[in-house]
Amino acid sequence: MTVSVLMNAPPAIQLHVAAACLALVLGIAQLAGTRGTLWHRSVGMAWVLAMFVVAVSSFFIHQIRLLGPWSPIHLLSLLTLFGLCGALYSLRKKRYRQHGRIMVSLFVFGLIGAGLFTLVPGRLLHAVFFG
Repeated sequence: MTVSVLMNAPPAIQLHVAAACLALVLGIAQLAGTRGTLWHRSVGMAWVLAMFVVAVSSFFIHQIRLLGPWSPIHLLSLLTLFGLCGALYSLRKKRYRQHGRIMVSLFVFGLIGAGLFTLVPGRLLHAVFFG
């Protein structure tokens, strides 16, 4: 494991990775906990904020350029932002099942799925974990 690669990365990437790691830990805690408690709401708000930072910071990362400075990953960031808005809206309307489905989908696809793609050869986190 070579953390120096990450420490030498641009600040946007460092912020993105830190927020994603925080979101991963909070998401696991959230899925393991009891729904509807003060703990659930508090951790949930922190998770939403972390995911917001992950999505927004990605717009400042342009290492894969397929359409100008953008890549398909940026579409995932847009979907994440819309998903967060939809989850909060469904919560406000007391549609708890819909809220839960959106949040779990964001965790599985927007965080875990996207995170797995960072481990392919040639990407920064591949260099961090596999040297």
